[in-house]
Amino acid sequence: MSDNELGTYLRTRREAVTPAEAGLPTGPRRRTPGLRRAELAMLADISVEYLTRLEQGRDRNPSAQVLGALADALNLSLADRMLLRRLTKEADGGDPLVCAAAPALSRTARPTVRAVLDRLEPAPALVVNWIGDVLAHTAGYARLVGPIGLLDGERPNLLRYLFTDARARSAYRDWERVADDLVARLRHGVPLRDPHLTELADELTVTAGADFADRFADLAMTPRTTGSQHLDHPEAGPLRLLHETLALPDEGQRVIIHLPADEATAAALDRLDGRRPGALRAVGETG
Repeated sequence: MSDNELGTYLRTRREAVTPAEAGLPTGPRRRTPGLRRAELAMLADISVEYLTRLEQGRDRNPSAQVLGALADALNLSLADRMLLRRLTKEADGGDPLVCAAAPALSRTARPTVRAVLDRLEPAPALVVNWIGDVLAHTAGYARLVGPIGLLDGERPNLLRYLFTDARARSAYRDWERVADDLVARLRHGVPLRDPHLTELADELTVTAGADFADRFADLAMTPRTTGSQHLDHPEAGPLRLLHETLALPDEGQRVIIHLPADEATAAALDRLDGRRPGALRAVGETG
């Protein structure tokens, strides 16, 4: 992992903003993608020299005022601003308060969380920890992903399956987007210096290569709590699924619930579950 996460993030976001988006004239053909350092420095009212030191990692302690000005100039969302603050805190050894409060990596789900899963049947739902280990799931989830191999092995992991099992690319029509979302969640939801994150990232960098490593290096990607997936199921046929993510911050876990996005998917899941038609209702996408 890079020891200059803050500088990399600032440079990546600067290069992603066009002059037009920042309210600046486009001018002649540009060799630099996005904004030049001088342009961002002008917009944030800081010196080019200071911005250079931040991007190169020679200054790791910008003030809150500087961070706010850079976030405004880059038009960062709230989630991106929180990430920027977190990277700043961790740039110089971490925030002791935040690090002390971070929960240990969990390998089991609490009984009450498992009881919630029971109430979610027959919906496909699961509990994962912050590195994507599957800790518990509904029977409906097993019927959904068991045939594509996601639960194979002693300790199933969403990222390991997606990036190293050839069946994943056949199963997920939108594999690229699913991969983007999972890696963004990994990058943004885990303490950057967590040893379990480092171990998994090192493993997948070797076993999956650039498909994983390039995404892991891209700090500009942000995770989504909702979204859709297109799954080609070997028994149920093509499925269009929505998902909602519910955070359990004290455990460092998430509950992910998959729901049918259309009536055809609802009917297919009912058949897969051996239930009467209508047990699952299509939700439909709202955005």
